Amino acid sequence: MISNREQVTAMILSAKVQKDLKWTQVADAVGQSKEWTTAACLGQMTLTKQQAAVVGELFDLSDEAIAWLQIAPYKGSLPTAVPTDPLIYRLYELVNVYGTTIKELIHEEFGDGIMSAIDFSMDIQREEDPKGDRVNMVMSGKFLPYKTY
Repeated sequence: MISNREQVTAMILSAKVQKDLKWTQVADAVGQSKEWTTAACLGQMTLTKQQAAVVGELFDLSDEAIAWLQIAPYKGSLPTAVPTDPLIYRLYELVNVYGTTIKELIHEEFGDGIMSAIDFSMDIQREEDPKGDRVNMVMSGKFLPYKTY
């Protein structure tokens, strides 16, 4: 019996290693971006019945696990307030250093509001550079203005 979504994530990660799958392969099969598909498989998005069936087949999941993939998850995957994983910590550091700048520039351009993480897309690509390859990450979220009432 599966008691939480994290158990399904562990099953997926184990099968991914055993089968030597890449997230791009999973995304192609699911029909979504590699970024969204990876987030879904890691427990941060809800899959449709059809998407869950595809993931279930790829990772040899039980019907119960496939059902868990279709339940809205508890979002937020960090185990601690300040991340300890070096890569995730660098993103945290980026927000600590540049967060106020990003906020200021968004407010100057759009007004008082937020960038949605719901109506959102992301693209992560390798950018070749003779001095060492770079990570090119583009995030696009709908601007949502604060309303007065």
